[in-house]
Amino acid sequence: MPTLPNIPALLKECSFSAVRSSGSGGQNVNKVSTKVILTFDVLNSEVLDEEQKEWILLKLHNRISVEGILQINASTERTQTGNRKVVAEKFMAIITKAFHVRAPRTATRPTAGSRERRLKEKKTTSQKKVNRSGNISGLTDE
Repeated sequence: MPTLPNIPALLKECSFSAVRSSGSGGQNVNKVSTKVILTFDVLNSEVLDEEQKEWILLKLHNRISVEGILQINASTERTQTGNRKVVAEKFMAIITKAFHVRAPRTATRPTAGSRERRLKEKKTTSQKKVNRSGNISGLTDE
């Protein structure tokens, strides 16, 4: 498990581009480029070591292109600077989540009460089905 890389240094390696946002937007929809696309080249990163690159490629394989480019976009805000902040936060969250490892689950045994409730539920379900069939000489309660 590789360590979390220096995210501010990774942000300096990212390139930001602004394009026109899709959808409705009023008067400025065709004039102002507010949508921001963050592009990060995983394979050519100088901040990441080889182990971290492999980890990112493994964990984010569905977000990374064949060339090793990670693209994230944001168009929720009305300004380019707002969308730039949003896309940077998304990038930080994605990288942090990729390096997060879940603790292994410890197996536990069912409690006596839960076993009792499960068996009681099974008996009631069984009784329902016997009642539906019309066969009165079915199960008997013990």
